[in-house]
Amino acid sequence: MPELPRDSVGLVTPQTAHFDDPLLLVCGKTLPSYDLVYETYGTLNAERSNAVLVCHALSGHHHAAGYHSETDRKPGWWDTHIGPGKSIDTNRFFVVSLNNLGGCHGSTGPSSTNPETGRLWGPDFPLVTVSDWVNSQVRLADHLGIERFAAIVGGSLGGMQVLQWTLSYPERLASAVVIAATPKLSAQNIAFNEVARQAIRSDRDFHDGWYGEHDTLPRHGLRLARMVGHITYLSEDAMGTKFGRELRFDDLNFGFDVDFEVESYLRYQGDAFSTSFDANTYLLMTKALDYFDPAAAYQGDLAKAVAPAQCPFLVVSFSTDWRFPPSRSKELVNALIRSGKSVSYANIDSPHGHDAFLMPEPRYQDVFSSFMTRIAEQLGLKPAQTQETAHAF
Repeated sequence: MPELPRDSVGLVTPQTAHFDDPLLLVCGKTLPSYDLVYETYGTLNAERSNAVLVCHALSGHHHAAGYHSETDRKPGWWDTHIGPGKSIDTNRFFVVSLNNLGGCHGSTGPSSTNPETGRLWGPDFPLVTVSDWVNSQVRLADHLGIERFAAIVGGSLGGMQVLQWTLSYPERLASAVVIAATPKLSAQNIAFNEVARQAIRSDRDFHDGWYGEHDTLPRHGLRLARMVGHITYLSEDAMGTKFGRELRFDDLNFGFDVDFEVESYLRYQGDAFSTSFDANTYLLMTKALDYFDPAAAYQGDLAKAVAPAQCPFLVVSFSTDWRFPPSRSKELVNALIRSGKSVSYANIDSPHGHDAFLMPEPRYQDVFSSFMTRIAEQLGLKPAQTQETAHAF
């Protein structure tokens, strides 16, 4: 067996929580029952005071850290920041990471069976919102016996969920970490999402969302959607440094096949995504992004919208993130300040664009680790003497 990194949470096993209590959604529809798939890392202490919830971004899922088997090529999607001695130190914290409703990695979603019809949910799966996700996450917390999280953490769409937690259930978290996120999408961001959705919906294999019953997948549409999205996740500098105008081969082909390395990269990313992610889930997730706007109920006054929040915040942005630029994080920070909240803010100089929140940026790690260490000290959470093994309920 290959030796796993010393700062890894090790081998982990996903768990499934089943809920029979109907969940009323913002759209007015009700899910009669549902499953949530999740993983945990570290050990929940006797007081149940050291739990941290990690909320995932658009294409994320429950596998945030560690490995499922000795043969895994890569660890979970946020392994850089979760583990012994890392920003979210599993020698101190018990980490919960789940796959949201509507997802395609085990939680109930469009590729699940509709119990009322016996067929796949497909396009009949109701539109879910960030508020719906938070409401389902509260039920998962109850299932795990966690009354109050030491922190709730998320990047991008995950950061929106963190913000919603502070508004809907302010008494149930001691601190909030909002990374590379925004209190609402700009028109440009909504436009990017719509292009991605149209790419999927116009694929001849989409079949109005019933592709599962036609034994096919809208691979072409998903491929294009991912290519568009991936461009927005990287900065111009990052793409220039990584690819420049480097040719794939020695000469131009004077056709419409791949000439440049960046074209090859985007096609590779699109191809990989088109077979690993569900198209209906992608549509749902991008709509949840579009709909998120807590200030809408307050005539656009974000300071009034965040008034229910009680906990201290850490807000982090990245200098070259043009998908959710620093100005949007500052908008949230200024609203929190106007509302009298405790907030720390850091804009990290990084060449990596929006994807920087996934990266091992030293300054980012220092800021993140310092905030989490302060939380641990305030709660009296002492580091374990030895590395804890991953624990699952």
